[in-house]
Amino acid sequence: MSGLSAPVSLVGRYARLEPLSQAHLAGLQQACADGDLHRLWYTAVPTAEGMAAEIERRLTLHASGSMLPFTVFDAEGRIAGMTTYMNIDAKHRRVEIGSTWYARRVQRSGLNTECKLMLLTHAFETLDCIAVEFRTHRLNTQSRRAIERLGAQLDGILRAHQRSPDGTLRDTAVYSITAAEWPTIRTHLRWQLERPR
Repeated sequence: MSGLSAPVSLVGRYARLEPLSQAHLAGLQQACADGDLHRLWYTAVPTAEGMAAEIERRLTLHASGSMLPFTVFDAEGRIAGMTTYMNIDAKHRRVEIGSTWYARRVQRSGLNTECKLMLLTHAFETLDCIAVEFRTHRLNTQSRRAIERLGAQLDGILRAHQRSPDGTLRDTAVYSITAAEWPTIRTHLRWQLERPR
């Protein structure tokens, strides 16, 4: 297991990221049921019934060194979703932040911005990454807007990149933030969290 996939806990004001555990099953089942997120055709959020298998899948990928999965907790300590470092490339010091979903109750709050700030800070300032990627379905406009609000740049669209569970082909929008851009992005994300609302 590379240093890029070493388990870590990250704590902020609106969120806490803890290494994913089977002990989080019940809370994750409740979180994914909030908003029936599995019904979104353009993304893959597990059902409550499929959550144990999804946890096991992510933990298996962690054991192989290709993923570092987290359980997301809100400010009150309730489980609010999942996120990961994935497609970990230790040789080239790159990670992707993805496989992220949140319960409806925390969407459009400061939680996502703070989670991304914590993950990006750890990637650039502790893991010494040269770039962090984000990928989403080309038609997932909500996710694309959220990635763009972070300050990530669109690298391009991978056309007919993957087959979705329903058999349709997914065009994948690929974004990234580079180490050279990080200081400006960090200032931007801190301002997003602290600005008057």
